[in-house]
Amino acid sequence: MRRIEDYAIIGDAQTVGLVCADGSIDWLCLPRFDSAACFAALLGDEDNGCWRIAPVDAERCTSRRYRGDSLILETRWDVEGGSVRVIDFMPPRNRAPDVVRIVEGLSGRVSMHSMLKLRFDYGRRVPWVYQIDGQLAGVAGPDSVYLRSHVPHHGENFATVSDFEVSEGERVGFVLTWKPSHVQPPIPVEPEAALASTETYWTKWADHCHASGPYAEQITRSLLTLKALTYAPTGGIVAAPTTSLPEAPGGVRNWDYRYCWLRDATMTLEALLNAGFTEEAQVWTAWLFRAVAGSPADVQIMYGVAGERRLLEQELPWLAGYQGSRPVRIGNAASEQVQLDVYGEVMAALSLAREKDVPGLRQSWPLQRALTEHLATVWDQPDHGLWEVRGPRQHFTHSKIMAWVAFDRAATAVERYGRPGPGGRWRELADRVRRQVCEQAYDHERGAFVQAYGSNRLDAAVLLIPRVGFLPGDDPRVVSTVHTIRRELTDNGFVRRYQTDVASTENVDGLPGHEGAFLACSFWLADAEFYIGEVERARKRFESLLSLCNDVGLLAEQYDPATGEQLGNFPQAFSHIGLVNTACLLG
Repeated sequence: MRRIEDYAIIGDAQTVGLVCADGSIDWLCLPRFDSAACFAALLGDEDNGCWRIAPVDAERCTSRRYRGDSLILETRWDVEGGSVRVIDFMPPRNRAPDVVRIVEGLSGRVSMHSMLKLRFDYGRRVPWVYQIDGQLAGVAGPDSVYLRSHVPHHGENFATVSDFEVSEGERVGFVLTWKPSHVQPPIPVEPEAALASTETYWTKWADHCHASGPYAEQITRSLLTLKALTYAPTGGIVAAPTTSLPEAPGGVRNWDYRYCWLRDATMTLEALLNAGFTEEAQVWTAWLFRAVAGSPADVQIMYGVAGERRLLEQELPWLAGYQGSRPVRIGNAASEQVQLDVYGEVMAALSLAREKDVPGLRQSWPLQRALTEHLATVWDQPDHGLWEVRGPRQHFTHSKIMAWVAFDRAATAVERYGRPGPGGRWRELADRVRRQVCEQAYDHERGAFVQAYGSNRLDAAVLLIPRVGFLPGDDPRVVSTVHTIRRELTDNGFVRRYQTDVASTENVDGLPGHEGAFLACSFWLADAEFYIGEVERARKRFESLLSLCNDVGLLAEQYDPATGEQLGNFPQAFSHIGLVNTACLLG
């Protein structure tokens, strides 16, 4: 059975493919992250689309790694007849997206098998396959994919297969290229030249990383992952390149994460700036500004990679789901929720960019002022909260804290940077929000800030209190909250987002069942321990979290302490952002 952590990624900063340890590309959306998948075996079986290249009768590779600081995946197979390496990558895009696979003989002579099953529209449509200009073409509706290789291929059971052998020193290349079906066939890239240019592209990018200290390698790999999740034409960063990988196998908590969340804004910007990527921070900030431009009342919690607002959620009944986890969803209805914390996320991100002298921010102040003024009229209303609960609206503590952040950052812009606006009134609003939160969200009996006003449930989001500056780390209420969450909301040292009551059919989030430990929250606990002065405990927790990375340094959204498996969409930007920021804090 394939596990989430069995996958590595390849990508061209416009989309990502997931490559399993058995040599199969099981997920690939073309031409961009949120396009329909042409390989969807990840959420079904091989008949929903995949492309496997591996030695005959071999089930799993011997080892794999990324080549240096790149997204070039090298998978090694040691079998009875010898050894081979499969090199997988996606070249930086010129016009059309390409997937290049090079089979390299390392020793002996190895029999290889390639099986390509193209299935457009998330595994639903079998293309018509034919030969044209020395290439195999697969066409269905608006999509076409072309395969070029000098080894012969033939059709078999609605698949395109090839059997060939490689000897020591021999290299066999394959190039898969997508194009709209109504345009001329593409001019394929040359595999070896594409390999050289791809390695140069990633190495040059990674050379700008300022990471140092004991966690420099992990920081760089996580930043490479974030770069892979960036849609280069606009600068938007998707939460993950996948949809519907479950928070609990067999459950219904299966969401589409191929979109850009405002909640990630500040932490993403902090991670990029901490590592010296000012240009990427500028591009990300520009995306953020464009996405939220317009009426402040219309700000959404998430957008498409180009700033699209309509992310209609629907189910795909023909896909069985990862480990039978149905439904498989595309789109995300949470985009229509009211989440007041996003105003604080936007204001904090733009404030951080201002402090770090990120270019191009002068024109954003009128928008920031309008956002703050709108928040002043709605901050005391209930919302759906950070975790996008599908239950009733509540006065979520984290949402109020982020309202304080918005007012505080706006007032600071006036006080420190001379921006025009009613700084005194915004400062008074910030003070009012803080008083209300401290009065209505702190449970003296539990010794902790709780999830929402009138609730006694815990919520890991309040671990961010010292990080955003709402209260200092030495405040007794902060210290007690950290200790309470550590005692009651962790499982073998890993933090759950909030308390779910598995005895009932519906939880606070409006859904049945449970989920794993949330990795970003676990990094937040390490951060909070650092802020309250428990530095060694924070370091041990962080290093325990690092041990969860798979063999190529990737993390999903969640982790199941009982089974040791990763859960949720993969790889998860929020997890890698948490890794980078905690590493910088402790480094």
